[in-house]
Amino acid sequence: MNILLLSGGSGKRLWPLSNEVRSKQFIKIFKKPEHLIPAGSEDADAYESMVQRVYRQIRTVDADAVVTIATSKSQVSAIHNQLGMDVGISVEPCRRDTFPAIALATAYLHDVQKISPEEAVVVCPVDPYVEEDYFVALRRLWELAQAGTANLVLMGIDPTYPCEKYGYIIPADKEPVSRVSSFKEKPDVLTARKYIDAGGLWNGGVFAYKLGYVLRRAHEMIDFTDYEDLYRKYDTLNKISFDYAVVEHEKDIAVLRFAGQWKDLGTWNTLTEAMEETTVGDARMNETCTNVHVINELDVPILVMGGKDLVISASTDGILVSDKEQSSYIKPFVDAIDRQIMFAEKSWGSYKVLDVEEGSMTVKVTLNPGHRMNYHSHEHRDEVWTVISGEGRTIVDGMEQPVKPGDVITMASGCRHTVLAGEKGLQLIEVQLGTGISVTDKKKYEMPYEAR
Repeated sequence: MNILLLSGGSGKRLWPLSNEVRSKQFIKIFKKPEHLIPAGSEDADAYESMVQRVYRQIRTVDADAVVTIATSKSQVSAIHNQLGMDVGISVEPCRRDTFPAIALATAYLHDVQKISPEEAVVVCPVDPYVEEDYFVALRRLWELAQAGTANLVLMGIDPTYPCEKYGYIIPADKEPVSRVSSFKEKPDVLTARKYIDAGGLWNGGVFAYKLGYVLRRAHEMIDFTDYEDLYRKYDTLNKISFDYAVVEHEKDIAVLRFAGQWKDLGTWNTLTEAMEETTVGDARMNETCTNVHVINELDVPILVMGGKDLVISASTDGILVSDKEQSSYIKPFVDAIDRQIMFAEKSWGSYKVLDVEEGSMTVKVTLNPGHRMNYHSHEHRDEVWTVISGEGRTIVDGMEQPVKPGDVITMASGCRHTVLAGEKGLQLIEVQLGTGISVTDKKKYEMPYEAR
């Protein structure tokens, strides 16, 4: 089975745990199954993110599934950090909505992954909260597309209430698989109830097609030769959704009903409904608290007394204390916050900003076992590394030396440098010194020799 996961968005509705770099699908908030938690592991190792949960569930249902993630450049490091280096990634040079993203990913599957135009692919969001029966249904969706049931085969989700957030698919009959009679835009509550009475299904943005079908539609709408050409032209493409560009103009469409659990965890209110525990991190509540959830990524405790219907979330980016119902409306307030991103996951590990002063910034850097930073330099700042745990090696202007806790390494501006973690990982404190410190002040180089 070929699966294309769409991973986008900045997740501002889940601030302060999500930001422009760290979208909601990377927040580790769901308890892993007990058999996957190593004995004696730290509390943080007991949790997984949305993308890790979905990826694990896919592998459970179909161990041989070919999984590709369509995403922006800003999310690539986090994906590699959480899923490893083997997952396929179709990178969008810039954001251009779902049709360009799916067209580019389809070209990537055909031209780079060498998947036949006659093979089917299933497209779905990376962040639904579902159980394994959802992925069994995805496999059935793929089989229907592979068999040529229709040019497009959609998953229609049995609605549990008259929701205004989703479009509706109106099937031609009540069979498990049926032709699509019509599509309806996101309605008000009264209209949604009428759609449900008429047998309408939620459109959750899940569908399947043969690769060649979308390639043909893409060539009809975009002048390009192959994946590389489309990638180069990507910033010139019109922003348009797959629904508007393709689905609304296609007559040969079928829908597969899905009646299992399916939740879109787009706000703190809906996310806390899916949490198995009321607290994550160092948080305590007294017995008078009711319907309170606390997620704490800070190294200080949070104590709640007598709280009711609250979500409390704390990270290095900020602290949210909100009535659960009101938590759906935080985006415009978050947009008004002008603050440097304080935490990010990279392909090699993660960094956390500890202090920002005029002319300096202090960062805690964690490298995963066996990983290394890019070999790079900075034009406008000096750096000082102090190793605090683990062992590894540094390379500074081509010269290698082993490092251990207590070692200090100094790099002047323009100096090429990297650090390689040993088998147990490595942590260091990085002090950046200079004027105009910026994440864009970085030039990458090839390693002076192959890292051993």
